[in-house]
Amino acid sequence: MCRKLERDGIGWFNSVKEEIRNYLQEKCERLWREGISGADYYISAIGSAIEIFGRYENVMDFEGNIISADKLLDYVRQVVTDFTLRQILHNGIAGELSPLSRFYLLWRWSYGEAKVHFDDARKLAQSLGIDLEREWNKGFIEKEKEFIRVLGPDERKIDELEESTEMIDVLHYVLRLYQLGRREDIKNVLLRTGYGNKDSFYRTAQAISETLPSDSKEKKLLDGFLSGRSNLIREIEDMAERPRRRGLDL
Repeated sequence: MCRKLERDGIGWFNSVKEEIRNYLQEKCERLWREGISGADYYISAIGSAIEIFGRYENVMDFEGNIISADKLLDYVRQVVTDFTLRQILHNGIAGELSPLSRFYLLWRWSYGEAKVHFDDARKLAQSLGIDLEREWNKGFIEKEKEFIRVLGPDERKIDELEESTEMIDVLHYVLRLYQLGRREDIKNVLLRTGYGNKDSFYRTAQAISETLPSDSKEKKLLDGFLSGRSNLIREIEDMAERPRRRGLDL
């Protein structure tokens, strides 16, 4: 005969959040060291954290509102995605990325170039504050029946990328220009958008490359582009200096 699980009474939301964060820090570090990634990583980390708030009859805030299990799960997913981003990016720049750029990077790390069922995609998006239904079929997120797919640079139309300032769109635009050998255009785009001298842009590109298999077309484009980044940055800095120098010469 199974013994009924004994649960604590009220767990206060701030304290429970701290418990969850401390627990997940240790859990995610262990999973990372063991080389577990993708869906298995998320299932293991998120599933185990349910035990934390599952110990309480209710979790409440200080105003007496009961916190729903869905809201607690959203917080768990947020903690897991924040940790994962810091690991993928080797710390330091995760806070500089937009939610869509974070989504793209986490998608590539989690699912590569595969299609994923809508509900799993929605959960990943929600943990980053993204409403998936507002984003699909407008940029790199594409809905195919009940599945979501993230498009790579070679799958996107170059004329639809020209005016965007979203980091991933700019990266895809640059990679398309790289395919075409249009180096001057690459420099102009990176200068205009301000990404040309941003370390976060190149580190994000490198991190995406590291998540992809060696035979990936996107990885090959990224690696080719990144191989010349030092010269590219110098040339863009020189372009930015020219107007100032001309002003001094007048």
